[in-house]
Amino acid sequence: MLDRDLAKLYNVYGKRLKEQVRRNLKRFPGDFMFELTWEETESLRSQFATLKRGQHIKYLPFVFTEQGVAMLSSVLNSDRAIEVNIQIMRVFTKLREMMISYKDLARKLEDLEKKFQDHDKKIILIFDAIRQLMAIPDQGGPYKRNKIGFIVDKEAAK
Repeated sequence: MLDRDLAKLYNVYGKRLKEQVRRNLKRFPGDFMFELTWEETESLRSQFATLKRGQHIKYLPFVFTEQGVAMLSSVLNSDRAIEVNIQIMRVFTKLREMMISYKDLARKLEDLEKKFQDHDKKIILIFDAIRQLMAIPDQGGPYKRNKIGFIVDKEAAK
């Protein structure tokens, strides 16, 4: 989450939020928080909205991971920060659960697909076998039938 979004949620100025983070940098390793580059900041700015005339970004924004948001609540020690942090943690937990269920669903779907592909192959083999059994052999083909019964020599019978 971006620092400006967290500042709005915590109902503090972005400047104060960054100030507290900088005072406690040891609590925010690289996997908890990082600072965007100018290029990334410009990309964000062009995606969301441009600033009004005369406004510009002086400092690069911080981005916080789930662990960084949790740590931020210990740095911003207010009732509002604690309430917001609890809600954010619940959202992260729900997102994680959704991702896990999505992976389970994708795996089950893949298993079903493999199972039915195997069934399809077997069904095709069964139909091919039935077609072969139903095929009427040509009289002139490889299946020559011998006539059943007595063969009468018509010339000898005269």
